[in-house]
Amino acid sequence: MSIIYINPFQFGLAYDADAQDYINRVIAADVAAGNTSGLEVGVQDAINDFFVGCKADGIFSALKASCILAGARTLDGALVPLVGAAPTNNFFGDADYDRETGLVGDGSTKYLDSNRLDSDDPLDNFHCSTYLTTAEPTSNVVMYMGLSGRLQHGSNATNAFFASKTTGFSNATGSGKPVNFYGQQRSSLTTETARVNGNTYTVNTTAQVNNANPIFVFKFSQNPTPYHPSARLAFYSIGESLDLAALDTRVSNLITAIGAAIP
Repeated sequence: MSIIYINPFQFGLAYDADAQDYINRVIAADVAAGNTSGLEVGVQDAINDFFVGCKADGIFSALKASCILAGARTLDGALVPLVGAAPTNNFFGDADYDRETGLVGDGSTKYLDSNRLDSDDPLDNFHCSTYLTTAEPTSNVVMYMGLSGRLQHGSNATNAFFASKTTGFSNATGSGKPVNFYGQQRSSLTTETARVNGNTYTVNTTAQVNNANPIFVFKFSQNPTPYHPSARLAFYSIGESLDLAALDTRVSNLITAIGAAIP
C-alpha cells in the first residue's frame, strides 16, 4: 500500500489558497501518471512558504508562466504550471527528471515551449529566471531560456550572459557559470538588470520591438542554432518586472527546502 502524506494544516491553519491549489494539481498529475504516494509534508511546506513569501515580497503577481521543475513525484507533476500555461514537453522522458535537482538537458534535442509569447509582456515590464542545480558541463554557448533576437539567457565558456527585449547582449563579467539562480528583468526602455551568483548587474541597452513568438526553455527559439544546454534546471519563470534579489532568495530557499524534505 502506498503511503499517503497528510497535510497537517488541513485540521488547523490552512495553506495559502494558491499554494494548496498548486499542490492539489501536482498530486493529481502524479496520480494520473501512476504514482499515488503523494508529496511529503516538507515538500508541501516548502511550496507554501514560496507562495507566501513571494506574496509578502510583492512579486508573486509578476509571475505569469512558471514551473517548479522539482518536488513532484513524476515528470508530469513537475510540468504542472505554478501559474500560467503549462509548457509543451519536447522529448524529455521520465529518466531526465529528478525530484531534488530537476530536469536535465541533453545538449541537442530536448526543450520546453513555455507557451508564453515575448509580446505577452511589455518592452519595459519583463522578467525571466531559471535555477540551475548542475552547471553546464561544456564550454559551449548555451541558452537556458531564449528567443532569437530578443531574449538571451545563458552562458558561454566563462560567464553568464543576458539580453532582455533587445538584439544585443551583455556578459555578467566575472560571474562564471555558477549553480544557482539566473534572472533578468527590464523595467525601463533604456536599461536592464541581471542577477547571477548573488550579484546584480545593470546594463544600458535599448529595448526593441516585441516579437510574437514563444519563449523556449532549454533552447533558443526561432533560430537555426538552438544552443541546447546539458545543465539541469529546477525552476523557471517568465512575466513582468520584479525584484530579482527577492525572487532569488525565494527560489533558492524553495529548491533547498525541497531537497532537504525528500528522503
